[in-house]
Amino acid sequence: MEWLRNLSKAIDYIESNLDGEISYEKAAEIACCSTYYFQRMFSYVAGISLSEYIRRRRMTQAAFELQSTNTKVLDVALKYGYTSPTSFNRAFQSIHGVPPASAKLQGVVLNAYPPIKFLVTVTGGNAMSYRIEERKAMRFVGIRIPLTENMEENQKLVPHFWNSTVQSSKFTEICNMSNQSPEGILGITAYQGPGEIYYYIAAATDKSVPEEMFEFEIPASTWVIFESDGSFKESVQSIFKRFLTEWLPFSGYTYAELPDIEVYPINKERAKKGHSQVWIAMKREKEA
Repeated sequence: MEWLRNLSKAIDYIESNLDGEISYEKAAEIACCSTYYFQRMFSYVAGISLSEYIRRRRMTQAAFELQSTNTKVLDVALKYGYTSPTSFNRAFQSIHGVPPASAKLQGVVLNAYPPIKFLVTVTGGNAMSYRIEERKAMRFVGIRIPLTENMEENQKLVPHFWNSTVQSSKFTEICNMSNQSPEGILGITAYQGPGEIYYYIAAATDKSVPEEMFEFEIPASTWVIFESDGSFKESVQSIFKRFLTEWLPFSGYTYAELPDIEVYPINKERAKKGHSQVWIAMKREKEA
């Protein structure tokens, strides 16, 4: 459960700096992981991106101040990091649906978003089908797009990438290359260093690299492999959240921060639901 405690400490840091500068790098350092993986894990566990969480919390506090004090709107905007009244007005309305000045009016309806607390709770006891495998280095070939450290942007880029790929000849070409385990058409999120984050649609293969494709390897590791049936998008998101909040805290493992692998069936009809897998690399807590 150490990673949940670290994540809670990172949230405490964010909460204590809502009216100042918040460093994603510092928050990630407190959480004992890279900036990219901190944002990625936060979005799965909290259900919203880190930037959206900070915006909601700042606008919640701003509304409280406007309601309970005589502070001017501009002063509140500056306190929460908005040098432009226009940008503050836009952010405030996106959360509350009314302009900041309206918050001072009696009877106006506002939205309050309390701080997130990460606790280990008793859940419904739904089974998570999984197995653990030791794997040597694995080689993949496919196409890719660059991602950013902005998880909101990535959540828009990846579905568009899939949609355009399945409608192109590249999809069939990648499917035909699959001859190694894990078999299928793969979605792989790979953080390869600062400024080098890619999402691959690829196959595990020993075949040569076609023109306009890329190859990469994931080093030998221990993998937990989760099985799922249903909508691919919903299944993957659910698996990551349950892995981080229900499985990982009690497993004796920690996240290895290697590329995650989504495994989908090779389907000529390009279905959006069915049997899928998620491969997540781990290491023993004593090795972390």
